[in-house]
Amino acid sequence: MTHILAIDQGTTSSRAILFDASLRVVSSAQHEFAQHFPASGWVEHDASDLWVTVAGVARAAVEKAGARPQDIAAIGITNQRETTLLWDRRTGQPLHRAIVWQDRRTAGLCDRLRAEGHEPMITARTGLLLDPYFSGSKLKWLLDNIDGARRRAQRGELAFGTVDSWLIWNLTGGKVHATDATNAARTLLYNIAENRWDADICALLDIPMALLPEVRDCADDYGRTRADLFGREIPILGVAGDQQAATVGQACFAPGMAKSTYGTGCFALLNTGTQRVASRNRLLTTIAYRLDGRTTYALEGSIFIAGAVVQWLRDGLGLIRQAAETQALAEAADPAQDLVLVPAFTGLGAPYWRPDCRGAVFGLTRNSGPAEFARAALESVGFQTRDLLDAMRADWSDAAGGVLRVDGGMATSDWTMQFLADILGAPVDRPRVTETTALGAGYLAGLQAGICPAPEEFSRAWALERRFEPAMAPQQREARHARWKKAVQATMQAA
Repeated sequence: MTHILAIDQGTTSSRAILFDASLRVVSSAQHEFAQHFPASGWVEHDASDLWVTVAGVARAAVEKAGARPQDIAAIGITNQRETTLLWDRRTGQPLHRAIVWQDRRTAGLCDRLRAEGHEPMITARTGLLLDPYFSGSKLKWLLDNIDGARRRAQRGELAFGTVDSWLIWNLTGGKVHATDATNAARTLLYNIAENRWDADICALLDIPMALLPEVRDCADDYGRTRADLFGREIPILGVAGDQQAATVGQACFAPGMAKSTYGTGCFALLNTGTQRVASRNRLLTTIAYRLDGRTTYALEGSIFIAGAVVQWLRDGLGLIRQAAETQALAEAADPAQDLVLVPAFTGLGAPYWRPDCRGAVFGLTRNSGPAEFARAALESVGFQTRDLLDAMRADWSDAAGGVLRVDGGMATSDWTMQFLADILGAPVDRPRVTETTALGAGYLAGLQAGICPAPEEFSRAWALERRFEPAMAPQQREARHARWKKAVQATMQAA
């Protein structure tokens, strides 16, 4: 058994990658699925789409490699976090579409709870802020709006889960209802200091605790798959939310190391070791990973729109046919024009946390065209990352001046990564393997299976593909960032 199958269930597609024992990619498969927008600010996924596409790409990756079921030692799972599902324990049928992490329908509820003074207690216990982003308010909405759901939940008939739990349930044929500590930490219901579900917060949101999955380590036993899926039962031995999996895949095991992943959104995590750093700048304190019962914490900043801004150029404006075109357009943009795009399409994330904001463009002229829009879109990702890193450095002195490791789809753009280094004034390291989310999930499963080495040895195997050094003059860097900050302030004032 010399292979590890990593399942990477994301916001817009499901992917599976088959790794060999040295964590080299053997084969992969990917499948996009539909996004549903039933109302302004609402985002949903069909729960069956999540499961069917995962099952399909997992089998496809194995078949493409010509691997036998007995070649696969373990499965690792990583997933879009916070997305919320509710299903019937007996039938396995979902009661509603999955409510996606981007969804803002519970903004009013979060505002009310904040006005009632509950946020300090919630933040102290969970490390999170009262925002629609997290699962707790989404779960409350489901229980409030599905007829009879809360009564059934109290009787133990229903199960709640983030996407990892939903996949584990289906992979094991309903035998295992579990999650890992990193996904639990994103629900708004989990006490990250005591590593348990918080009864007081569940009572505040009127959420029956019988709904909740068992919480396990990131490298742990999550049961075995149904034999009919792959031809034999395969153990599921690793689980982590996508950003934590990327942190592991980037080998950010030492306090002070930071990574930023550029997918649909952008998520920067800073390893703070065993110290839970309470943010003074509206960042999140979260669990980076939990191994052998030992918890490592992180500061996290979340940007809702990163790669999604390129999708908007393609699907919303029709300015490009594929994402790769943005780099050439950005290079061709008129340097005399200084468009600033604030992509608050679903609100502003850290460090602002303004779900009511919507996108805005500043500096338009008659000569503004596709090239200028493309440059402004790519630059918006760099500006937002700068905001996160500035907040991290203000929160924790050990974060100052470090290298940022990057991964995800947008990390393949040289132009975007050079601008990121320029606006940060710090080196940006891109690894040879940019799909580090799946790599992290595979490593966790391989670690539990006894195939992969301990974290210290895994760190030594991390390989640099390219380092981007800052080349922008400091005065220009600060002037450009100041203009961005003014644009953000204007966007918030207009909300």
